[in-house]
Amino acid sequence: MSALAASAAPPRWLPFEWIVAIRFLREGRLQTAFIIGGIAIGVGVIVFMSALLSGLQANFVRRALTGQAHIQLLPPKETVRPLRGDPADGTQANGGAIVQAPLQRVRSIDQWQAVAAQIRALPEVLVVSPAVTGPALALRGDASRSISVIGMEPEVYYRIVPLDEKVVRGNARLGGSDILIGTELASDLGIGVGDKLRISAAGGAANTLTIAGVFDLGNKGANTRSTFIALRTAQSLLGLPGGVSVLDVTVRDVYAAETVARRITAATGVQADSWIKTNEQFFTAVNAQTLANRAIRFFVALSVAFGIASVLVVSVVQKSREIGILRAMGISRAQILRLFLLQGGLLGLGGALAGSGLGALALAAWQRFARGADGQPLFLLSFEPALFAAALLLATLTGLVAAFAPALRAARLDPVVAIRG
Repeated sequence: MSALAASAAPPRWLPFEWIVAIRFLREGRLQTAFIIGGIAIGVGVIVFMSALLSGLQANFVRRALTGQAHIQLLPPKETVRPLRGDPADGTQANGGAIVQAPLQRVRSIDQWQAVAAQIRALPEVLVVSPAVTGPALALRGDASRSISVIGMEPEVYYRIVPLDEKVVRGNARLGGSDILIGTELASDLGIGVGDKLRISAAGGAANTLTIAGVFDLGNKGANTRSTFIALRTAQSLLGLPGGVSVLDVTVRDVYAAETVARRITAATGVQADSWIKTNEQFFTAVNAQTLANRAIRFFVALSVAFGIASVLVVSVVQKSREIGILRAMGISRAQILRLFLLQGGLLGLGGALAGSGLGALALAAWQRFARGADGQPLFLLSFEPALFAAALLLATLTGLVAAFAPALRAARLDPVVAIRG
């Protein structure tokens, strides 16, 4: 007993529970090494999978938002209502009439300047860009293609859609007689930078424009149909002088776009569609990935907790005599409880530190060796300090929680029974 007392006497700078907890862990080196290794693998999996899924999700969202705004404000659609009979004047409704939706014309948002100013005042909003969009025909000799004309202000619109970064030939400048077209349309019509292209709108207006640049949005449909011209040119071509048919909006948090869109609609009365609503299936897939990531974290943390608990239960059985001696020496139940909780916390922290390093190595290897067909990385991974801090905190708390039941059992041991056993 005297040897135990002498060895258990802590230095002045270290609490008693720390001395005994470290000693118990050192005596069971093999058990300690195995459990720290198990925790390290679990934490490494959490770090690697979290960073991988987060990078994959960010890449998907970035690609989805490359060619569109977070929120679009649109004018109300034209509708038709069947006539109802009025008994007062003897007219009757034709119950068998077929009511068809009217063709949608290019319409302007009512008082769009005031609406745009109101939206810009919202703290969640970053950029508001007015635009005019409508269908047209691109004519080159005997060839023609159906296109979508987008008229905008380049200095503002490029802050929403970085079209200037997508230009592969020519440049992104847009004067009153310039047009930007996609690579597919340029190939179909056999034209390039500097050539003339006649654009004819549905209303009969036409204009001959010079191709200033050819872009590649990474989407064949967009490269075939989308064309960009100056806002004033589009207003004249589509018969909408002084008006705009779309207000493109970007927000600080892309995942809050639907909430902001509803606020805009409630405040202005203008229809606002977020990218979440227009890409509902895609957003559902993103949410499924997030849930899968959380499920992985939960089950890995659960396995780590059971591992720590099992090791500490064995430790309580093995150290029953020592615990009884410590209790007979006057050590309180609370100190015994803290001793085993401390062991769980140290195991969790040690495994988390090793696991964070393991996860970082796995991420670096992925970034180095996972390449696409073009030799470029599949997508960028970010080493976020918050992710590693969260892994450390999660593993340490898991260790403390897992150690609670064994610690409570050790604290309740009767010293006389423990020494005799």
